[in-house]
Amino acid sequence: MSMDVTFLGTGAAYPSPTRGASAVVLRCEGECWLFDCGEGTQTQLMKSQLKAGRITKIFITHLHGDHFFGLPGLLCTISLQSGSMVSKQPIEIYGPVGLRDFIWRTMELSHTELVFRYVVHELVPTADQCPAEELKEFAHVNRAGSPPKEEQGRTILLDSEEDSYLLFDDEQFVVKAFRLFHRIPSFGFSVVEKKRPGKLNAQKLKDLGKCLFFVFCFFPPSHQ
Repeated sequence: MSMDVTFLGTGAAYPSPTRGASAVVLRCEGECWLFDCGEGTQTQLMKSQLKAGRITKIFITHLHGDHFFGLPGLLCTISLQSGSMVSKQPIEIYGPVGLRDFIWRTMELSHTELVFRYVVHELVPTADQCPAEELKEFAHVNRAGSPPKEEQGRTILLDSEEDSYLLFDDEQFVVKAFRLFHRIPSFGFSVVEKKRPGKLNAQKLKDLGKCLFFVFCFFPPSHQ
């Protein structure tokens, strides 16, 4: 499988003219997975060979601005570039509790209607992931209704036996989140490619073996 990683931004706190805020893209099998989306991420995407429309999954490590303030703008740009086309599969977004309401508020206040579907899966932190005074209980907004393009996401709890959060497990990958200690609840992500059995054409090997044996017999070692 062909996979590559592009660092769109490695800066902290804020972007600079020469260095973007946190954003990394993992590209595999034609899809792009975005890890963090700091301010200016879409500008960095435009400078790269990547296409924003190829993004199918977004992972947010924590809710400090330099890691996710670029997300609303990126979603809007993807929507504008999509035209009237509606993606068959929704963009899946993973991040800490509070991320769903942040996206909903920004879309609602800016009167934005995305043309594609999306779903937000929220990770519930544990009390030991940050100083006690920074651990907040997020009260969900009293909505009149969900945004038209938002689908129901999961609330993902820690698997205490595995000490991780299982995000998804498909035919190709197992993707998990694990806890990090920071000033606010934070998560790291692991992407593990599953072993894939090779494709073996037994008949072709047999035929090749016969040919090799014939060639060997036809060209015996010379005697000196």
